[in-house]
Amino acid sequence: MNVFDQLVSWLSDPDNWTTTLGTPGIPQRLVEHLQYTVVAVLIAALVAIPLGAYIGHTGKGGTVIVGIVNSFRALPELGLLILLVLTMGVLLAVEALTIALVLIAIPPLLAGTYAGVRNVEPAIVDAARGMGMREKEILLRVELPNALPLIFGAVRAATLQVIATASIAAFVSLGGLGRFVIDGYAFREFDQMAGGAVLIAGLAITVELVLAGVQWLVVSPGLRGTRTRSRKRATRLRIDTTTEVTT
Repeated sequence: MNVFDQLVSWLSDPDNWTTTLGTPGIPQRLVEHLQYTVVAVLIAALVAIPLGAYIGHTGKGGTVIVGIVNSFRALPELGLLILLVLTMGVLLAVEALTIALVLIAIPPLLAGTYAGVRNVEPAIVDAARGMGMREKEILLRVELPNALPLIFGAVRAATLQVIATASIAAFVSLGGLGRFVIDGYAFREFDQMAGGAVLIAGLAITVELVLAGVQWLVVSPGLRGTRTRSRKRATRLRIDTTTEVTT
């Protein structure tokens, strides 16, 4: 039997979809994985989106803050998680995992929000000021709505990264779909390893499609048409910011 046949057999086995002898099945592992992801992305969004919007609107500290936050991308996720668990204790393993995942999600969220707000046409902002809008109103009613395509893109990117990285929870005896990969490797059950990998990939694709649908419903049709141009301008802005940080 080849690997593909073993994978199909494992995924179609009813025992893997139910809790057997206290061992959670696929549905429970899926729920655990989603819980880790949702909590981490929500916390990261509460931190990164307001901060990105503020520095994008005011331009104060943008180069320094974006540069520091982007350095989080270089952190080794597994090493960071193990260090946090050793420091905080096994009983706080979930909190340690959440911290590690939040640090992964913050950079794309902050960079996307910052770039989206800074990318708003200056003429639109000047017109809003000419109408007597206050700075807070300009940010909330003009800049953030126009920045939604890039913000949603950042949310999607951060969510996919967290889904993929949440698999490391199994290394510290937590749940999630990564358990199938780690346990399969430990017991040399390669069909379980392949099944876990497929489930993680399937979850990522499903969540991406759901978020893309939400973005299509929420973002104004006029902004959808300018998404490509916005991304190009945002890319140039990120390059300029990186150059400033380097120099």
